[in-house]
Amino acid sequence: MRIGITCYPTFGGSGVLASELGRQLSKTHDVHFICYARPFRLEGTDIPFHKVDVLAYPLFKFPPYTLALASKMLEVVQEETLDILHVHYAVPHSTSAYLAKKLLKDSIKVVTTLHGTDVQLVGLDPSYYSITKFSIEQADGVSAVSESLKNSTKERFNIEKDIQVIYNFVDPARYWTEDHEKKVVTHMSNFRHIKRIPDVIDAFCKISSLVPANLYLVGDGPDLPLAEEMVKKCKIQDKTTFFGNVCSIEEILARTDIFLLPSGQESFGLAALEAMASSVPVIATNVGGLPEFIDHGENGFLCPLGDTQAMAEYAVELLRDENYRKEVGKKARRKVEKWFTPEIIVPQYEAFYESVLTA
Repeated sequence: MRIGITCYPTFGGSGVLASELGRQLSKTHDVHFICYARPFRLEGTDIPFHKVDVLAYPLFKFPPYTLALASKMLEVVQEETLDILHVHYAVPHSTSAYLAKKLLKDSIKVVTTLHGTDVQLVGLDPSYYSITKFSIEQADGVSAVSESLKNSTKERFNIEKDIQVIYNFVDPARYWTEDHEKKVVTHMSNFRHIKRIPDVIDAFCKISSLVPANLYLVGDGPDLPLAEEMVKKCKIQDKTTFFGNVCSIEEILARTDIFLLPSGQESFGLAALEAMASSVPVIATNVGGLPEFIDHGENGFLCPLGDTQAMAEYAVELLRDENYRKEVGKKARRKVEKWFTPEIIVPQYEAFYESVLTA
């Protein structure tokens, strides 16, 4: 099978999932990435990458990326005789794929994977709602990374067509845990408002007042200055390390005891799954797709939105009892190994492709 993949080549979950899927598929299929930059998770591979160049012209206040992407998709499909275009994120990738498909006189199949923000935030804006709905409906196949995302998409966009749920995955072989002296609480995200960075800081302050611990903050984004300001205000500079964007999170997670994810919304929560693969208990909010893989009280903990007191109490209990923390962590790892590995998830994508190509 010859597959073209388009994603945002950034540090967000959609780009990570698309890249890892491409790496796995490339073992048995001909895979090509079509993006404005090489996804960071493809570094060190020989998977073909086709760069989308956008014309910088004074007439355009905003560069017409959607059109440039459609044009590049057309070019790559023709040159590489692709069978299918798999786009991650509805806007604008699914729209570009639709344009390319029409230019190719419907000789290519399009699969769209919804990841969350594309339909729960951007797509709901009046400026994008109609085109998002249209692009989803016109795709030959649509998947979502959780039941929660599937249901909210169908409801909010009044979509009747089937949306197949295919969960995210991680390769457990890439994650490990190691002994370390310091107690470490970690948060990793793109530091947007929805990640509720103040709750991370507030929960950690409660934790560190009862148990000596350090805070690792991994990622970058618009709320990073807010995090830096709060760390100073709470006088925990000596306990906090800002890592910025990190290409390989494995070493940090190997030294982590607790992973905090107090998000206002998570369509799935790939960062939490990576932590679980590292045998790290996750304490998260009970929102979106998180309850679909975090079993409260078994392999992690789920708290009401904004309840930093509950998050801190669970964390302190774990940090004070190392055997209990390791027991929860082992159960988290086993959950990943049973349900969310490449061997389990990638064949679901392959079967989905086949169903679209033979429909």
